[in-house]
Amino acid sequence: MQEFLHLLRLEPVNQGASTGVNWLTCDSSKQTTITSPVDGGLIGKINKAGAKEYDQVLATAEKAFQLWRVMPAPKRGEIVRQIGNVLRENKRSLGQLVSYEMGKSLQEGMGEVQEMIDICDFSVGLSRQLYGLTIASERPNHRMMETWQPLGIVGVVTSFNFPVAVWAWNAMIAAVCGDVVIWKPSHKTPLSAIATQNLIADVLKENNVPEGVFSLITGDTREISERITQDHRVPLISATGSTRMGKIVGKACAERFGRTILELGGNNAIILSQEADLKLALPAIVFGAVGTAGQRCTTTRRLIVHDSIYESIREKLVTAYSTLRIGNPLDENNHVGPLIDKEAVHTMQEALKKLKEQGGKVVFGGEVLSGKGYETGTYVRPAICEAKNDYPIVQEETFAPILYLIRYKTIDEAISYQNGVAQGLSSAIFTNNMREMEQFLSPVGSDCGIANVNIGTSGAEIGGAFGGEKETGGGHESGSDSWKMYMRRQTVTINYGSTVPLAQGIKFDL
Repeated sequence: MQEFLHLLRLEPVNQGASTGVNWLTCDSSKQTTITSPVDGGLIGKINKAGAKEYDQVLATAEKAFQLWRVMPAPKRGEIVRQIGNVLRENKRSLGQLVSYEMGKSLQEGMGEVQEMIDICDFSVGLSRQLYGLTIASERPNHRMMETWQPLGIVGVVTSFNFPVAVWAWNAMIAAVCGDVVIWKPSHKTPLSAIATQNLIADVLKENNVPEGVFSLITGDTREISERITQDHRVPLISATGSTRMGKIVGKACAERFGRTILELGGNNAIILSQEADLKLALPAIVFGAVGTAGQRCTTTRRLIVHDSIYESIREKLVTAYSTLRIGNPLDENNHVGPLIDKEAVHTMQEALKKLKEQGGKVVFGGEVLSGKGYETGTYVRPAICEAKNDYPIVQEETFAPILYLIRYKTIDEAISYQNGVAQGLSSAIFTNNMREMEQFLSPVGSDCGIANVNIGTSGAEIGGAFGGEKETGGGHESGSDSWKMYMRRQTVTINYGSTVPLAQGIKFDL
């Protein structure tokens, strides 16, 4: 562990605020200790930022935006390209830290860093493709255009389950668009963010990037989170987390007419048809349900199974779950690591209790593990449960490895179950029946932002815009044309004639 901490330039005590080039000295009396859910080991301490550091970071970011926005976009893209190369060189070390601080498997930790690299590559190309439109004007000798301009300071609030990748999804695209970024990482996984800031600092210094283009600040909710969401100097907040958090952020930004990109809860389902290829389906179901110990927003939480194959699928899943290796995620032989903390374990146990009270049944797993290797009390056995879609607990998103099995008889019934929750992030169907497939993807099919056929709910690529509907928040980040979220649209009309005709044929003569 000491080796990767050293390579990432983490100190025993780290500062909680950075302007990208320099770390600010924060009050040592406001210190927090970060331990690993893997083994309880001390990773490091952080002197949390307060109001003074917040104001300093914001002022620096405002000045940086004045310079960064006029730099040609391809030159901004060159900085992002170099950041991508630094991440390539440090992929394993940063992946190890993500795994150790958050608890996901090492493969998933390194995969998260690969997402950062991929979005850097995407953004470099994007820096030469920020396009507008030419629109036919109704007035003679006029040309009408649509252009896009940098927006300003973008606040990026990230969650513990993807402590670095979600920042990159936002920050790299925002940067090539001409914006500057202030990162507010989760208080549960701040060291992964601090390490990332350390890695990119050399690129910023070597290229004389204005101080404040990539900033970071972590501290108490009232002094940092509330300030940034209420600050009129921050026109856009991109926030990833719970629906409860999203409602707070959304309201605060709306009251000042700020913009938001909200990536919130998911209650994702897979429909398993009687015409599915089970060789494809079963591995996808298991990974979707237990990957990251059920702590992905795209985790498979409901499996809607055709009545004719329900019994056999239940037995196959129990067999598969019984082979799962649970333990230290840095050991690549293990499939499942710990939950983030004991509070998450308690939430899972309460959910299983409610399930039983509401008429459901735990078919397999669900217990808290103890003994050698499980001393932290954060390891659980993933659970398979039988339930009905309308159970109150099934309607909620429990951020833990609980898979609810639900029977269906017709495809219409299955889709109604799929859509019959408040969240709308990711969805999937496994079927070889073309009619079922097309119905699932039609206007009467899945109501989610992500709809997959013959792949699971988890593991989105960066090339497509990522986001969901309903209580998932409606935000979209990462690929496609989501770059428009980070810019302001401007309609431009040029009159190259010798008269000034008005639109709609209005006459106004002097």
